[in-house]
Amino acid sequence: MSRGPVKLREELLREAEALDLMGLTRRPYKVEVELRGRISRSLVEELSRRKKEPDWMRRLRLKSLELFEKLPMPKWVPGVEEIDLDELAYYVKPEAPQARSWDELPREIREYYEKLGIPEQEARYLAGLYTTMDSEVVYGKVKEKLREKGVIIMSMDEAVQRDLPIVKEYFMKIFPPSDHKFAALHGALWSGGVFVYVPKGVRITEPIEGFFLIGQPLEGQFEHTLIVADEGSYLNFIEGCSAPRFVGYSLHDGMVEIYAHRGATVKFTTIQNWSRNVINYNNKRAIAEAGARVDWFEGSIGSKVTVTYPATILKGEGAASRSMVVTLSKGPVLKDSGAKMIHLAPRTRSRIVSKSISADGGVNVYRGLVRIARGARHARADVECDSLIFDEESKAHTYPHNQLEEPTAVVTHEATTGRLNENQLFYMQSRGLSEGEAKSLIVLGFLSDVLAELPFEYLNILNRVVQLEFKEVGGLG
Repeated sequence: MSRGPVKLREELLREAEALDLMGLTRRPYKVEVELRGRISRSLVEELSRRKKEPDWMRRLRLKSLELFEKLPMPKWVPGVEEIDLDELAYYVKPEAPQARSWDELPREIREYYEKLGIPEQEARYLAGLYTTMDSEVVYGKVKEKLREKGVIIMSMDEAVQRDLPIVKEYFMKIFPPSDHKFAALHGALWSGGVFVYVPKGVRITEPIEGFFLIGQPLEGQFEHTLIVADEGSYLNFIEGCSAPRFVGYSLHDGMVEIYAHRGATVKFTTIQNWSRNVINYNNKRAIAEAGARVDWFEGSIGSKVTVTYPATILKGEGAASRSMVVTLSKGPVLKDSGAKMIHLAPRTRSRIVSKSISADGGVNVYRGLVRIARGARHARADVECDSLIFDEESKAHTYPHNQLEEPTAVVTHEATTGRLNENQLFYMQSRGLSEGEAKSLIVLGFLSDVLAELPFEYLNILNRVVQLEFKEVGGLG
């Protein structure tokens, strides 16, 4: 039985004071609007009204709400028993208009991003950056040369408010709210995120980033990212996720939709480092037309529970997709992840590579789906799952599911599970490394082939995050 949102919030604040975590558990910045309470038609309509949305979006939200109320709670979703939706804030708007320079942001918000190194990353190698704090985009900036090429990049909220026809054409058409209960919940409550349209033949070689930050406990974040790459275009998009340490949980239920037109290439990289109090459900799906390519890189380091299966529907002849999934479960955490590849056309190609590390009782689960439909002649799918387990308490499970309906197609699958090599660990410690340093190097070596696919700057970030995960081992913390 729920303790009630007011009582629970009071308990959390008392616990934070007792633990002297004031600076980490409460927002240091002001909030303009916060919507809480039971999920209802009136709450959804109030959210749409505050966002000044066109009527089609209001109707989509209400239809999603109806589906949410009808669909059963999915039994395959781990961690769901911990969520009391009536206790969450579904919409939190910081008291800050969208800024186009860091100096325009309130000092308290700017300091959040400076600690994470986001302004430095933008200055060094990003073509554009949009950051979502809680439920709203608070910073957005794009290099002028992209606008000159006709590239459209803006917050998802602004794209809807402008009633852009292309947004109405694609929004939740790639990942419809009817898929499952949490997709419907997202459709009803989404807020924040990024919209990107790349015109025909335009190549954006510098990355564009969307960064998402949850500011306090008992909060739901439902950002939506929609990418449309026109014929022959190229885009590299990076998604970063972070949250400070909380007392009490928060829920992340985001969505990414990608449509790659004929001959287009989209690379989508996620570096997820939520705090250990975040329950993370992430809905990601792409459609690739003839000759198009969609590559996913999913780096899942943080969170208490993560459920995410990036999917590509290979719709056109010769389309290709690759999904590289890296998960680290250290401590009492669960990562339930994998990928889905749906081959609908001839000569399509897909590859899934999953690398999981389980330590200190952590659990990793790989769930993968490869389907090659009848008529997808000479399609090929390759799946590789490797697990590294550090101790007796940790676990790794692999559940591949292959549906082969076309006799000319080929599907391969291989899986390996290995234990930490104590001799290797002893040797590295004998050379002067601490136990934590040795373990982080072993992990990075295990991941070396997939990390080579990352842009150099984000390879460095992931390296630092892995090293920090093992810093406390061996007396370093």
